[in-house]
Amino acid sequence: MANFDLIMPKMGESVAEATIIKWTKNEGDKIKIDETVLEIATDKVDSEIPSPFEGTLVKCLFKEGDVVQVGAVIAVISSDANASVSETPKTSTPETKTTTETKQPTTTATAATVNNNYGSSDKFYSPLVKSIAKEEGISLTELDSIKGTGQDGRVTKADILAYLPNRNKSGASTSTTTTQTKTTSTPATTITAGDNAVIVNRPAVAVGAGDEIIEMDRMRKLISDHMVMSKHVSPHVTSFVEADVTNLVMWRDKMKKEWEKREGEKLTFTPLFIEAVVKAIKDYPMINVSVDQTGTKIIKRKNINVGMAAALPSGNLIVPVIKNTDEKNLIGITKAVNDLAARARANKLSPDEIQGGTFTVSNVGNFGNVMGTPIINQPQVAILAVGTIKKKPAVIETPQGDMIGIRQFMFLSLSYDHRVVDGSLGGSFLRRIADYLENWDINRTA
Repeated sequence: MANFDLIMPKMGESVAEATIIKWTKNEGDKIKIDETVLEIATDKVDSEIPSPFEGTLVKCLFKEGDVVQVGAVIAVISSDANASVSETPKTSTPETKTTTETKQPTTTATAATVNNNYGSSDKFYSPLVKSIAKEEGISLTELDSIKGTGQDGRVTKADILAYLPNRNKSGASTSTTTTQTKTTSTPATTITAGDNAVIVNRPAVAVGAGDEIIEMDRMRKLISDHMVMSKHVSPHVTSFVEADVTNLVMWRDKMKKEWEKREGEKLTFTPLFIEAVVKAIKDYPMINVSVDQTGTKIIKRKNINVGMAAALPSGNLIVPVIKNTDEKNLIGITKAVNDLAARARANKLSPDEIQGGTFTVSNVGNFGNVMGTPIINQPQVAILAVGTIKKKPAVIETPQGDMIGIRQFMFLSLSYDHRVVDGSLGGSFLRRIADYLENWDINRTA
């Protein structure tokens, strides 16, 4: 019998770590080839890690809830199989630290010099926590002193944000000056002013008799944090247009049966909207940008990767991304939309399939809504909401004069980051999308 390492696999170019959410096998259990050993989570996607060979689970090197870097050894399996995995030396230990933290220090930093070498700490800090600490000039000693409420006492984003307004009161050092707003007599949200304004305290909420308290699941917590962060980072502006999509509706009604028979795909409105978005982005490429972390540089994206917001059976939201959407024709976009939507509902998306989006489309019309004001999916700078299509009476201009007719209308709303997208660009881009939808070729064959 030989011991082999089970490695945390690479799950996408932008995925560097994953959280172990459940061990499906215990130490001493027999494992078959391709049998699931543990379940992991990266951002919004849950995945299963199978065993590449048959054997016995000798050692689990991490606990449930631990955050593990890609490439780290997560378990040791004893097997007779000829696996292509390196044998584990008897004295080997995993290089990646677990999220189990040591005893909390009680001292706070008083030195003027800030030690930003957070990697030298015995504790685990997420990249987001490190980023906030660096921006606020928090030293390693001071960061270590913050009491964490996360798994095994880990410092979370909420912990460090709640700590910030009390730094000067406790004599902690700081390299940035923050001005607090006046507190009111009622429990209200406390905000620090300036370029790095953040919500630091939530208002107190009374729980009445008969009220039910429901713990947010992991995905809902991630969505909550991401939405709050987006509103903090980007000054949102929303523009609206109403589009006459009668030709579009007539074309889809005419083509959908033939399309399904010929292509083996159902033809929904979503691919049609996405195609119009891609054309408009090509006309206005400064919509396809991001703002770097300093807030002073614009990153103009080469690829057009359109995300499509999809509601899950659980009520949560996920945004799978169609990579290089501009390189696909309508058939290709339709296949990608149907495939990603089906696998999103079945929780079968890979982590890389929800990364790298440069623009997002949210079809609120699926829920019978006429319009919406969506929140930008960071680090993008714009998001489009498409409303439901409704028949309306409208004035139709003809050579013989005006007349009243029944037309198909829908609202389009664009939320955009006013740091880099002004009303002229945002409004013109939105109008261009509407133009492409209104001028749909009724005789188009594909």
